[in-house]
Amino acid sequence: MCSALSKSPLQQLGLFALYYGKRFPMGASVDEHGCNFVVFAGSAQTVELCLFDDEEQEIARFVLPSKYGAFHYGYVQGVSAGQFYGYRANGKFQPQWGQIVMPDKLLIDPYTKALSRLQLWNDQLYAQEDGTMIAKSVVIDDEAFDWQHVTKPGIPQGETIIYELHVKGFTKLHPEVPAPFRGTYLGLVQPPVIEYLKSLGVTSLQLMPIAAFMSESRLNGLGLTNYWGYNPIAFFAPEPRYSVSDAVSEFKTMVRELHRHGLEVILDVVFNHTAEGGKGGPVISLRGLANYCYYLFEANGLQPEFENYANYSGCGNTVNVANSLTLKMVTDCLRYWAVQMQVDGFRFDLAVTVGREANGFNQFNAFFKVLQQDPVLSRVKLIAEPWDIGPNGYQVGSFPYDWHECNDHFRDNVRGFWRGDDGQLGEFATRMMGSRDLFPADFRSIHTSINFICYHDGFTLHDLVSYQQRHNDANKENNRDGHGHNISANYGCEGLTDDPAIIALRNQQKRNLIASLFLAQGIPHFLAGDEFSRTQQGNNNAYCQDNAISWVDWQLRDTEAALVRFTQSIISLRQRFEVFKHLRLGDDSFPGGRQINAREHRVQWLRPDGQRMQQSEWDNILSKAIMVEYVCTCHCNEHLILVINAGPKQIHFHLPELGASQHWYRWIDTQFNEVADGEKMLSGRNTLLIAHSLQLFEASSL
Repeated sequence: MCSALSKSPLQQLGLFALYYGKRFPMGASVDEHGCNFVVFAGSAQTVELCLFDDEEQEIARFVLPSKYGAFHYGYVQGVSAGQFYGYRANGKFQPQWGQIVMPDKLLIDPYTKALSRLQLWNDQLYAQEDGTMIAKSVVIDDEAFDWQHVTKPGIPQGETIIYELHVKGFTKLHPEVPAPFRGTYLGLVQPPVIEYLKSLGVTSLQLMPIAAFMSESRLNGLGLTNYWGYNPIAFFAPEPRYSVSDAVSEFKTMVRELHRHGLEVILDVVFNHTAEGGKGGPVISLRGLANYCYYLFEANGLQPEFENYANYSGCGNTVNVANSLTLKMVTDCLRYWAVQMQVDGFRFDLAVTVGREANGFNQFNAFFKVLQQDPVLSRVKLIAEPWDIGPNGYQVGSFPYDWHECNDHFRDNVRGFWRGDDGQLGEFATRMMGSRDLFPADFRSIHTSINFICYHDGFTLHDLVSYQQRHNDANKENNRDGHGHNISANYGCEGLTDDPAIIALRNQQKRNLIASLFLAQGIPHFLAGDEFSRTQQGNNNAYCQDNAISWVDWQLRDTEAALVRFTQSIISLRQRFEVFKHLRLGDDSFPGGRQINAREHRVQWLRPDGQRMQQSEWDNILSKAIMVEYVCTCHCNEHLILVINAGPKQIHFHLPELGASQHWYRWIDTQFNEVADGEKMLSGRNTLLIAHSLQLFEASSL
């Protein structure tokens, strides 16, 4: 307890007494007698702490008595966990100097660990001075939760399989989840849900943003909402709309129970912008405390133009992580989620923004250095979406060695290859081997690439093979939003069809894409629901659709259940064979990647006739058929061959000759719904692949 408490209180009001307090840690820190409040407010001369009752009626207001630089702080005796509060900043309103001080606006504590309710935009309420619109910050006790000695699973990189889902959408329609828990943190840990996740074989859940957010006023006017949640207002606080009553304890319960069953939790975090928007946007938190510090501005020479917000996110503003105080807030936040909330990793939305300094993106910037030396954050999984829309914003392959990167080259090439596009074969081989052109073997792990076919933004797997064009009319932007380059195909009919030939080809292409994803080097990222053909009705930008367009439909038809079984089997095969989890080749000299024998795995690429590929075949833009042979010469003793025909005609392949006691056993044939259980080939070394299909064989003497 701070020494100031031995003195007479500075002020008494009802049950509360105000003391000088101490200047760290940031935010609200509760003990057995009261709570210490610390806020950075570089724009304010004074900061008022406002306390509210459970009905959000103001019951007390104090000017924080202590100031150290731009840090304002004080200790209030009588405050306990659960107390609602907010701040008001007093000072000069000088927007030309980056000072947006508005005493009539109640502000959310940037370090608050919880909000009293979800934050909704309301024009009329925002105009009022009583702070009615603003959700109240909540004092919490970080030590009150019982983790029951459950620890993090620590899934190795080579065994990691990421499953991306939306907390609400995944269980909102789940018939076996009790109604009160559908669409919540607790819904994700109901026994039927955990049983399904375990049976699927995924290891790590990547949750779309769960930090408290606010929907844009434009969407409110259209009768829509920001369903995805990429519009944060409180980085430390779990979103209340996914809770039953207590977002913090329920989030921790979700993490604990997922960990208990060996499943990791990776958070999709948004540190590139906030819901305060650009010039003229609302004053909710950061802008009213230190606008000039937290945001990035366009510059006229060396002088920032403080009324001209840099917009590298496309959402009106850009968070300035290069500023030391913003850097501290972001890293404090990450550490809080990793330690107090026990999450296992982070996927950074528009991650180039966190790597920007005065001269643009820099892989040696302060943020990356802080994470590399931090004893906590250096051990979690770090995933970059390696672009933003600012200058030189595309930076795939440029992140530090210990980061993973979402690989859109993999997505585009694998989509195009299986669609039958010309000239894709050579790049397809590169993508299947870990994209070493983007992530060189001397500097990056073979697990660097986050491979994906579908992500939350874009077509689902079913829509990818069912729609030639986007169908985003429900978004009320005249179908102008969303990506126009989808590398999709409808195979003869746009959308729904009852043509059995079209349906069969679409299902076969789904199996080809799934197999390619899970048999490629790198970490696979799989979109929830793609294993049973979830559709968004052709909407490739469903960010504002909090309805059946986005929610997972658990009523499966026979063909959809068969695709689930196929996906389960492919994931099981990936985990079974070492060459798919961690290929080790002679030219892989990345530190830590070499084993006792760096050449313990061998790969060769073969033509359909069984001969080695020549340069002329690689250069032939019409080539769409190939075999890749994997041989383990060390402990795992694996010998596999992947046979691929992405062309429009059936092809006979001649498999390599084996020893007298060995035979080829077929594990996969994507022309069928089901994966074979090590089916022995009875026709010798020849196999027929129909058009648009893939087979996987294992050499064995069994």
